[in-house]
Amino acid sequence: MPKSSAATETSFTVCIAGRPNVGKSTLFNKLTRTRDALVDNRPGVTRDRIFGLADIEGIPTLLIDTGGFEPVAEDAISSQVREQVILAIEEADVICFVVDGRAGVMPLDDEIAERLRKSGKPTVVAVNKLDTPKSETGSADFYGLGFEKVIPVSAEHSIGLGDLSEALAAGRKPPAESLEEPEPDGEPAITVAVVGCPNVGKSSLVNRILGEKRMMVSDVPGTTRDSVDSRVKWHGRELVFIDTAGIRKKSRISRKLEKYSVVMAIKGISRAKTALLVIDAVKGITDQDARIAGIIYEHGRACVVLVNKWDLVEKDSGSTEVFKKGIHEKLGFLSFAPVLFVSAETGQRLGRIMDTIDAVMKEYRKRLPTGPLNRSLKAWIQRKQPPISKGHRPKIYYASQIRSSPPRINFVVSRPPSVTDEYKRYLVNRLRDEYGFEGSPIICRFQPRKGRQ
Repeated sequence: MPKSSAATETSFTVCIAGRPNVGKSTLFNKLTRTRDALVDNRPGVTRDRIFGLADIEGIPTLLIDTGGFEPVAEDAISSQVREQVILAIEEADVICFVVDGRAGVMPLDDEIAERLRKSGKPTVVAVNKLDTPKSETGSADFYGLGFEKVIPVSAEHSIGLGDLSEALAAGRKPPAESLEEPEPDGEPAITVAVVGCPNVGKSSLVNRILGEKRMMVSDVPGTTRDSVDSRVKWHGRELVFIDTAGIRKKSRISRKLEKYSVVMAIKGISRAKTALLVIDAVKGITDQDARIAGIIYEHGRACVVLVNKWDLVEKDSGSTEVFKKGIHEKLGFLSFAPVLFVSAETGQRLGRIMDTIDAVMKEYRKRLPTGPLNRSLKAWIQRKQPPISKGHRPKIYYASQIRSSPPRINFVVSRPPSVTDEYKRYLVNRLRDEYGFEGSPIICRFQPRKGRQ
């Protein structure tokens, strides 16, 4: 199961670019605090764009790692890598241009610098592999590349990363206005990202919901190139639908028509509080649907699953239950999401979408009083004690909800590492049984009492 984070809105995108084998992936891993990018001392290891979340000076940031850039591609693979890098540069707010401080300025660095200057994007030069203060003098030559900010770093040894983060954050434009402006009753607008693979009917669904052809609709996959926001009033409430580009497999996303597909889908999810995951009933549940579901879960978003084109499926009385079972098996971490079987073509069950979004958002924003929650917790523990783990049976002292959107529950326990994953799932299931939270993730944290570990 993916690890859920707090609801994250990424308003800042940084592309890491540079020639092969200068340490781009090592820097990506350090900034995202992961090992998602494959690190190897051979050139050309990273071929596709890799996306990760990073905290740059307190700014939730979408970080893009790219393959080694070669302006003149000599083979098909190099050509694809080059195109991927160009697209990543176009998608980014700021470029982190990584160079090798030990090797000095290379002819290829000059060619890449020219390309980056033409992009007009703010660019910070990270002079990598400078492991000692004495070696930092090697960064001076890189001012000749024509960029104002040149930062000596060692990604491998985490040297200079604070200065680099500060320089990257300085290139950020002021964030756009929030879509969730408070309404007269004090409730913010409901933001909804419509996501899914290409050609599943996302734009057709939004058009039906809006009652007009607000989006361009085509049977050519990838028609929607950017996310498009549409506002609609419903029962006095304002909803903002973000229609995102279809997410394609990495090997196919480099087409010019779909150049923004992955990044814009991630940005759409990060800007919304609720996601409508649209699945093609005819094609069934795909691996790519699971990947998109993972993005929704990792961003801590509420979710409704829409199975579109249901009118085209041969059915019997048990068809919906069979399909739901498949969703729960293949998209297990979204088992909390309600499932609607709809048809954008015929309008089947579309009337239920707005009611379901409203109900899910109420659960997403729900707050539990501490007293009743702890009375429930006492009963759950009496029914099933935490198992002994690592020679210790953890004692759960109390629980409290510290935030909503998504709901986050803090459990104060003795020796938090002793709480097993199975018992954590037990507590989440009891929370859902007693308090609902349908359509909403629940983030649980297990912490020691203050002053104790």
